[in-house]
Amino acid sequence: MENKEEKRTYRLVLTGGPCGGKTTGQSRLSTFFENLGWKVFRVPETASVLLSGGIKFADLGEEEAYKFQENLLKTMIQIEDTFFELGKTCGRNCLIICDRGAMDASAFISKDKWEKLMRDNNWNNVELRDNRYNQIIHMVSAANGAEEFYTTEDHSCRSEGVELARELDSNAAEAWIGHPYFDVIDNSTDFEGKMRRMIGSVCQKMAIDTGDRLLQNSRKLKFLVKGPLPPDEVFPRFQDFEVVHTYLHSNSPNQVRLRKRGQKGYFSYIHTVRRQMQPGGQVVEVKTQINHRDYINMLAQKDKSHFTIYKKRRCFLVNNQYFQLDIYEEPSHPRCKGMILLETYTALEATNLGKRLPQFINIQKEVTGNPNYSMYNLSLREDWRTSKKFCGDLSTLNDPEDLPIHEMKHNGLQNGVGKCSMVNGHGHMNGLPEKSGIKTNGTLPTISNKV
Repeated sequence: MENKEEKRTYRLVLTGGPCGGKTTGQSRLSTFFENLGWKVFRVPETASVLLSGGIKFADLGEEEAYKFQENLLKTMIQIEDTFFELGKTCGRNCLIICDRGAMDASAFISKDKWEKLMRDNNWNNVELRDNRYNQIIHMVSAANGAEEFYTTEDHSCRSEGVELARELDSNAAEAWIGHPYFDVIDNSTDFEGKMRRMIGSVCQKMAIDTGDRLLQNSRKLKFLVKGPLPPDEVFPRFQDFEVVHTYLHSNSPNQVRLRKRGQKGYFSYIHTVRRQMQPGGQVVEVKTQINHRDYINMLAQKDKSHFTIYKKRRCFLVNNQYFQLDIYEEPSHPRCKGMILLETYTALEATNLGKRLPQFINIQKEVTGNPNYSMYNLSLREDWRTSKKFCGDLSTLNDPEDLPIHEMKHNGLQNGVGKCSMVNGHGHMNGLPEKSGIKTNGTLPTISNKV
C-alpha cells in the first residue's frame, strides 16, 4: 500500500522582470513535471488580473496605491491558499507554480509603506517570504543581457522601455533577497539554455535525478573570506539572518541536521537528510520544512559529538549573482573562530564567474569540496587527527594553508587515521573538483593570515 506521507507538495514562485521568460517557463515546468506523473497547478498573476480590469497604477495617488497593494496582497494570498489546499488533498505529488509571490508587492512601494502594511495586517517577512514558498526562481529580464530580444508586443499589460524594465527587474530580485532557496536565472546562455537551467534548478532543490536531460545544472561554490568585513554601507541591499545548525544522531554515512533561520524574532525550520546513494556515489540532500514544535522535539536527538553551529548569514545580489555570506559566531570550536565563508550557485564558467564575485570583500581562495571547510567537520568536538567521524581525506591536514587556525598546530599525521568513505563537502555533492580555477582577488600565503 502506498504511504501517503511520502506524497510531496512543492510551492514554487516564478518571478522576474518584464520579458524574462516566466510564461514560457511555467509551460515548460508544467510539461516536465506532468511527464514525471506529478499534478501541476498554475496560480495566475494577481496583478495582471486586476490591471486587466482597467486599473492603471500610474494614475493612482499615494494612498490609493497603498490600498491597492494591500488589497492585491490579500487577494493573492487568498488565491494561493486555494491552490495550496488543493495541493494538500491531491492524491499525487503536486507542484504549485505561482506567477509572482507575496514579496513582489514590496517592489512597488517604499520600505516605510511596506513595513506599515506588515504591521496593519499582522504579517511579517519571514512568514511571507521564507515559510510560504519552498523555492523562488527569478527570471532575469531580456532587457538585462539579451536586449535584442526584449519586446512588449506579446503582453497586454506590458509597456516598459528597456531602462525601466531593468529597474523593475532589479527591484523584483531585491524583494526576495533572503529566501533560503532563491535562484537567479540570467541571460548568459541562449533562451533554451535558460529554460533548462531553470528546470534544472528546481529539480536540484527537490533532489530529483534528471540524468543527462538537463545539461546546465548549476553547482554550489564556496570561498574563504578574510575579515574584517567592510562597513554595511559598502554592501548592496542585503538581509541578515540568525542561523543555527544542529546535527542529529544518524547512521553513517548519512547526515541529519536541523536548521533554524530567521530575523526579528520570526524563524523558519528545516530538517535535512544527506544520503549517499551508494558507496562512492552521488550524495543527495532531502530538505523538509517543519514547524517549531517538531523542531523542539527533534532537538532531543542532538548528536553531542558535534557543536551546535551559530552563524550570521548575509544574503545579497551582485551583478545578477546571488550570494550568501556565513559569519561563524561563538560558542563554537576554536577552529571556527573568525571564519567567514561565501557561497553561491552558478552555471557560469570560472572566468565569467570571477568577474561577478563581490570586489568589496577580501576573497582568499576557493574551498569548494575541501573537507576542512565542511560544516559537518567544522562542528566536530574531537580533534580531527584522532576523530573517527572526520569525513574526507586526512592528508589535507598536513597542508597548513588548508587548515583553520586551530588545526594548523598539528603536524606529523599518519595516513589513514579516522578516514571516512563518505563523500564530503558541498562541491562533491554537485560533482565538482576541489578547485574550479576561479581567480579570486587575494591569495593566502600562510595560515597565519587567516583571522
